[in-house]
Amino acid sequence: MLSVILPSYNEEKMIALAAETIGRILDEAAIDHELLFVDDGSRDQTWAEIQRVSEENKRVVGVHFSRNFGKEAAMFAGLEQARGDCVAILDCDLQHPPEKLVEMYRLWEQGYEVVEGIKEDRGTESAMHRFAANSFYSLISRATGMDMASSSDFKLLDRKVVDALNQMPERNVFFRALSFWVGFKKAEVSYRVRDRVAGESKWSTKSLIKYAINNIGSFSSAPLHIITVLGVVMLIIAVVFGVEALVQKILGNALGGFTTVILLLLIASSLVMISLGIIGFYVARIYEEIKGRPRYIISRVCGREETAE
Repeated sequence: MLSVILPSYNEEKMIALAAETIGRILDEAAIDHELLFVDDGSRDQTWAEIQRVSEENKRVVGVHFSRNFGKEAAMFAGLEQARGDCVAILDCDLQHPPEKLVEMYRLWEQGYEVVEGIKEDRGTESAMHRFAANSFYSLISRATGMDMASSSDFKLLDRKVVDALNQMPERNVFFRALSFWVGFKKAEVSYRVRDRVAGESKWSTKSLIKYAINNIGSFSSAPLHIITVLGVVMLIIAVVFGVEALVQKILGNALGGFTTVILLLLIASSLVMISLGIIGFYVARIYEEIKGRPRYIISRVCGREETAE
């Protein structure tokens, strides 16, 4: 059976359409499936719509969070609740083309354990948002050592991959990077991002920047190494100015260097504060992890007997 996870946040207009569209495509392909909607603490009627659709369609399962925990939490909640032999993750807004699920499933039947959805383009986006997205993927690719330029959450995973991801205890998770990191036999399926049929995108340039900072910090220690690089740069600058000052002193040409001293102090103090900020960010992450709080809290389940978190 194929479990399709659909993270949902304020998607009341898309629930019924997504269930009907995906269900029809999988039925036509004779693929046994379940549709698992994870309501990430929506403020509209998303949960009511999920409940209504689950009553009409026994293949629809709904999971409702006690509050908004974020898309990463919603995806991992879906992975833990899914009962299929393979699991696919698809955006509820159908910008990920659901017909590609059939192609992914056939590759899984051939023995591939991770089938990646690779973007051919990013669809209709503003120039600023496109630049921010490209910058983020360039940074995360360098930080993790994995090419994630065209990566997305749209992928199909074998049960053994799902079990491996579910065993990871960390609270701050980055699904795209972890699904790369676990390895296994991979295949790729290319797709074009579609425009929304209804509703509004939940991603802004500001939210993308926040998403980038959180995920780079959760999966890579590269920012900490920047501190070492900055320290080396400041050491070189200090040596150069020190040698120059000493030479000027020996030659008797030493002049008042008040401006230079002020500039050096400003640069050095700025770098120190930036370094402390980076260290503080990681200390905060460590603090969050050692508290051991769950990634999410499930308040209600529909479409199947409720299970404990």
